[in-house]
Amino acid sequence: MNKRVVITGMGVVAPNGVGIKAFKNAIKRGDSGIEFQQELADLKFSCCIAGAPKISEEKQLEYLTPLQLRGFNSSGILYGCIAGMDAWKDAGFSIAADSNLDFDSGTIFGTGTSGVEKFREAIYKLDELQVKRLGSTVVVQTMASGISAFLGGILGLGNQVTTNSSACSTGTEAILMGYERIKNGHAKRMLVGSCSDAGPYLWGGFDAMRVMTYKYNDAPEQGSRPMSATASGFVPGAGSGALVLESLESALERKAHIYAEVLGGHVNSGGQRQGGTMTAPNSQAVQECIRRAVQNANISAMDIDVINGHLTATSKDPVEIENWINALGRSKADFPYINSLKSMIGHCLAAAGSIESVATVLQIRDQFVFPNINCEDVHEAISSKISEEKIVRQLLKTNINIAAKASFGFGDVNACIIFKRYN
Repeated sequence: MNKRVVITGMGVVAPNGVGIKAFKNAIKRGDSGIEFQQELADLKFSCCIAGAPKISEEKQLEYLTPLQLRGFNSSGILYGCIAGMDAWKDAGFSIAADSNLDFDSGTIFGTGTSGVEKFREAIYKLDELQVKRLGSTVVVQTMASGISAFLGGILGLGNQVTTNSSACSTGTEAILMGYERIKNGHAKRMLVGSCSDAGPYLWGGFDAMRVMTYKYNDAPEQGSRPMSATASGFVPGAGSGALVLESLESALERKAHIYAEVLGGHVNSGGQRQGGTMTAPNSQAVQECIRRAVQNANISAMDIDVINGHLTATSKDPVEIENWINALGRSKADFPYINSLKSMIGHCLAAAGSIESVATVLQIRDQFVFPNINCEDVHEAISSKISEEKIVRQLLKTNINIAAKASFGFGDVNACIIFKRYN
């Protein structure tokens, strides 16, 4: 069947901006959303900085009812509901509790660990023999599919309603899963994206692994340094990104605004072989993922104008650049422009791929490349392979037709997607 798939709506909850307008302005200016977190310092974390969206109680009530918010303590689901509902409205659809069930619309909305704070709260009540006081919402707030259950009910979605989970590649994978469903004629539209909780009970394990930076507690905005020689580990983040994917036929019939087209992509795993481990990528598999994404999108590697990389500000950044070079057969001045949103918002874990995809699509629609901040000192292993002009450090206005977005996750899993300007 192979229907063409376009993006007709987007929403975002990011550390440096909530809502598409605020977020777009922030990434164009290079605004950091990373701040010192006193709670992390009090808990004796080595890394005491993070990117966490700010959502007031008044803002919460614009999206969820007082009844839904009673006993609510799941930041990831909150972020996902806001981003998802914004994307749905942005696509031109209304939200009403009495709306008809829509069998043509569904959602694939991913997460890593859902409702960590709510789960901790429940454990304490159990330990104190207060099982009857857990409340009726503890299950939906802590089950993995809580976010898709919330969105499915709020929007009345009657097609596939699913939560996927593949570590840092979750959001990019969700987009590709929704794309495949529409392309194959199983749905007219899919709300896709991902979300991730904020807080020490999610970030603590990474601090224990010593993969987060501890050198910039006194200068939070300088802490996330992808591709930099002074990068010393990632900065944790949280939030959500959401996109409404729709068949081109349906979008044109509705006269919907179209942000960009999804050309295709690929998902694979390195199997923790050939140098790949639970935390390190198998370079052969990463390159294969990129190559197949290009092939499935029916483009040439030379067609790619900009790459939004995974690039977490760890020792693996030069390895990722090497993988892009080998997969695309492009280096030095021939390499596409490349950037990492993590320089501004940190690593939002399961939400990373979806938030970064929103940023990538905004670049295509509005024809700009957002800057990599904190990259004044490009790592020598990177600058020796690609021209430093391709590592954008000031807002760049340029023609963008095709962009690649990739995510590489814990467990040696990979996802790469290709977006195209819609003409």
